Amino acid sequence: MQRKSIGNILLLLLTLCVACMWAFPLYWAAVTSMKPEQEVISKTTFIPDVFNFSAYYFALFETNLATWYVNSLVTSITVTVVVILISVMCAYALSQIVFPGRRLLYGIILASFMVPSQALVVSQFVLMYRFGLINSWGGIILPQLIVPVVVIVYKQFFDSVPKELREAAKLDGCGDFQILFRLYLPLNWGITTALAIITYIMAWNAFLWPFLVTNSEEMMTVTVGITQVDDAFGVKYARDMAVAILAAMPVALAYLLFQKRVTQALMLSSGIKG
Repeated sequence: MQRKSIGNILLLLLTLCVACMWAFPLYWAAVTSMKPEQEVISKTTFIPDVFNFSAYYFALFETNLATWYVNSLVTSITVTVVVILISVMCAYALSQIVFPGRRLLYGIILASFMVPSQALVVSQFVLMYRFGLINSWGGIILPQLIVPVVVIVYKQFFDSVPKELREAAKLDGCGDFQILFRLYLPLNWGITTALAIITYIMAWNAFLWPFLVTNSEEMMTVTVGITQVDDAFGVKYARDMAVAILAAMPVALAYLLFQKRVTQALMLSSGIKG
């Protein structure tokens, strides 16, 4: 019992150390954003001598942060809704409907994990340019609509639903859309919620593609827009930290509110990839 107690104490201390190491950069960013710029440059302090919120005032009222927020909200919500809708219908077809090439199509979806998204950037950019969608919401949204892991998670769930349910619904005169949206989908609201949250977070945090497809501040998302906060006389660390914290706050709040669902979605996706 003594050895077990000592082991638990050591494990607790190790966990606290790792947690402090993880949380310290966040604390340092928050502290830096509340310091006067002169104090940030001149000395290192863990607590500001004077709490100064001018950096937040600058971020909120002297940048296009509100516009970037709107762009991020529109694109992230649209991506989430369309991805869930497309994925659930695709997964239902792969799971419940017999048609030629079904296994080949599912194999292509599985194989897509081997293709990094960065490898598709050039072809996607050319397509968006030819469609006239550069520097537009459509150009930001379209390449983010294919998320194979959501299709695979849904398919695995639909495979586990008893076939008798679908057969009984067919006997009652229900079509496939009615069976999907009135029977199968209500059975897995928990999975749908988890996948929607993780898809939203991924869309909000996306940087590379929105950075490439937008060239005006009015169309930038918040992750791209914060890179435009600069000063003619050099880097303003307090301002940069304040903007970064405000940009990350919606995702952080979403994670804190739906932590259980996010963890569930991460476990589902990691299990599929494994």
